[in-house]
Amino acid sequence: MTRTARTIVFGVGALCLGVFLVLVFLRMPEFGGSRHAYRDASVGAALRQVTPNVVASINFDQRALDTLGEEIILFGSVIGAATLLRLGEHERRRPLTPGESVLPSTRLLGYLLLPVLVLLGLDVIAHGHLTPGGGFQGGVVLASGVHLSYLAGSYRALRRLRPLDWYNYAEALGAGAFVALGCAGMVAGGAFLANFLPHGQFTQLFSTGTVAVLSIAVGVAVTAGAVVLLAQFLEQAMAVQAEEAG
Repeated sequence: MTRTARTIVFGVGALCLGVFLVLVFLRMPEFGGSRHAYRDASVGAALRQVTPNVVASINFDQRALDTLGEEIILFGSVIGAATLLRLGEHERRRPLTPGESVLPSTRLLGYLLLPVLVLLGLDVIAHGHLTPGGGFQGGVVLASGVHLSYLAGSYRALRRLRPLDWYNYAEALGAGAFVALGCAGMVAGGAFLANFLPHGQFTQLFSTGTVAVLSIAVGVAVTAGAVVLLAQFLEQAMAVQAEEAG
C-alpha cells in the first residue's frame, strides 16, 4: 500500500471517529447533573444479581462478553511473546550461574512476603464479587507473589516454584472455563454468558450466580498468563546466550 493510500485510509477512519465522538459528546448528560443513566442501570442490575461489587457485576455479568475479549487479548499476548522469544538460529541455552548477591534484608523480606502476597492474591480472587478486587487484580497480585523468590535472589527457586507446563495448562483451563460457562448460560438462560446460577444472598461467599465463578476463572487465567509471560523474558535474560554468527 502506497503512502497516499495509507493517508486516505487513515483520513477516512479519523473522520468517521471524529463524527461519532461529536455525536456522543452532544448527547452526554450535563456535567454535575443528577441524571446518570449508566450508573442507574448498572447499579440496579448489580442489585438484582445480588452482586455487592458493582464493578464485578459489570465485568462478569453486564458486559461479560467484553471481559472475554480482554482475556483472549491476554492469551494471545502470552502466545506471541513465547513465539518471539523462542530460541533463535544463533542462540543456545547456557547453564544457570549464581546471580549477583542481594542484601540479606532483601532476601529475608522477599521470602517473608511471598506467602503473604500469595494469600492476598487468593483472597482478592475469591472475594472479588463481594469486595473491591476480582480475577484480574488478584491474578496480578498472585503472579507477583510467586516472583518474589526471584527478587529475593534465587532464580533457581523461582523455576522450581513455577513449573511452566502446569501454568500453561492452567491458563488454557481458565480461558476454557470462561467460554464453557458462556455456552452453559446460552443453554440454560437463552443467552451467551447469561447469569443462570442461583444468586444466593448478600454477604454470602457463594452468591452472585456466575459472577464469582467467572471471576475465579479469570483469576486462574491471569495468574498463569502473567507467570508464563514473565518466564519468557526472564529465561531470555538469564538462560539464553547468543552465538557469534559464522
